[in-house]
Amino acid sequence: MSSHIRFAIYYLPPEGALAQFGAQWLGWDCLTGESALQPDLPKIADATEAPRKYGFHATLKPPFRLAAGATTDALQSALAQLTASQSPVVLEGLTLDRLGNFLALRPVGDTTALNALAGECVTALDGFRTPPEPAELARRRKSGLSPRQDELLRDWGYPYVLEEFRFHMTLTGNLDDGDLTRFQGEIARRLPALPRPYIIDNIALVGQRPDGMFQLIQRYALTG
Repeated sequence: MSSHIRFAIYYLPPEGALAQFGAQWLGWDCLTGESALQPDLPKIADATEAPRKYGFHATLKPPFRLAAGATTDALQSALAQLTASQSPVVLEGLTLDRLGNFLALRPVGDTTALNALAGECVTALDGFRTPPEPAELARRRKSGLSPRQDELLRDWGYPYVLEEFRFHMTLTGNLDDGDLTRFQGEIARRLPALPRPYIIDNIALVGQRPDGMFQLIQRYALTG
């Protein structure tokens, strides 16, 4: 029996300067499953509270509960098979950007191959997902979904997948304009140099622990 409440497929930056920055900024290192010491900045704990438990990542397949009869071993085997058929994705780069009322690293340039990889993670592994409870559907719908987003929610358990997917590595929760500007400056000062091109050559299976925090289970190289 798995000790994880939910699973997800993430892109996690490799161990190094960017991963370390993200862990310290959010206060949680999902590679090690341990808290990290945040910078000494006013309101940073509040600004990063929403994304903290997920760790510094980009979601490819949103968190899901395992379907009845499905096992973690079978999920890992299916993910290994999927990644063996997928090529690394080459992006022009990553850039710090505002996405609505929060801050995130976003891809620069063409994202066709990246979107296709995320779509494959969503669809190919869907048999492992338990459909969301009515309460979760109702909560999602409160945010005001388009008809297509509602359809995606019903079909795939999340409204922002397939053509609604936007790759992003979240750095804050929703902020007001003043805090957005201030934290954007703070992040820009602290961000390590981002490689150009930026190559995504592996993806990760992560699990949500009983305490709510997400932690790396295993990385999978894209070897197709």
